[in-house]
Amino acid sequence: MTTVHHRTVSVDGLDVFYREAGAADAPAVLLLHGYPTSSHMFRHLIPALADRYRVIAPDHVGFGRSSAPSVDDFDYTFAALAEVTGRFLAAVGVDEYAIYVQDYGAPVGWRLALDHPEAVTGVISQNGNAYEEGFVPSFWDPIWADAAERTAETRDALRPALGRDAVEWQYTHGVPDPSTVDPDAWEHDLALLARPGQDDVQLALFRDYATNRDLYPAVHDWLRDSRVPVLAIWGRHDEIFAAEGAAAFRQDSPEARVELVDGGHFLLESHLDVVAATVRDWLSTR
Repeated sequence: MTTVHHRTVSVDGLDVFYREAGAADAPAVLLLHGYPTSSHMFRHLIPALADRYRVIAPDHVGFGRSSAPSVDDFDYTFAALAEVTGRFLAAVGVDEYAIYVQDYGAPVGWRLALDHPEAVTGVISQNGNAYEEGFVPSFWDPIWADAAERTAETRDALRPALGRDAVEWQYTHGVPDPSTVDPDAWEHDLALLARPGQDDVQLALFRDYATNRDLYPAVHDWLRDSRVPVLAIWGRHDEIFAAEGAAAFRQDSPEARVELVDGGHFLLESHLDVVAATVRDWLSTR
């Protein structure tokens, strides 16, 4: 059985919790989670990769078991999350890695790559956008409106996304058989979202998400110029990031491998074996 370590390191006075497995001298794979979850979403993928790779999955600040200071004490932007992640990597001695990004993990990963392009050996995007293609309007229009208008009304319109129905929906929509999704996954997230101050944390990140779109031209230049290998593996029925977001990678990475799987947003909950086998096969050629 693979041993997975659960550790915490201090980064500029913030505790960053992370899961780690695999040999210290093996090629590193960095797993970056999305909203509203944490490294918990990778609990099954980590041992599936750790026989060949050093697999590291941190919790972003404000998520999981990492520090979650109030919005008065920390600037909850994706730039700030990426800065902490970069310093976390230095603290744990990782200077070269493939990234597996999902949802919020994508804009964190893109910032890491733009800051240190030489560090990234490959990109695995699992329902993590880097293009305008793929944003589902019915989901994103209220977020764009809040970023543009910045009123109490547009902010409050996003509060339902913090609730039970919305969180459970993220796990079950687009899944042919929802009974394959472990309810503990969303119960774990809901318990953490219920902590005092979490609504302000998450609403701040919702509002900041529009800044990620401004990065896309630079990300496209990096993909095109570096020719970094890309695997886009996507739940084809995702109603947050549609499958067009996966195909879009071929605009700048013509040799990108694109795999559409019969699932939704949190593909690891319903199709772990497919994703793990695909990732292992792709990594083995890189």
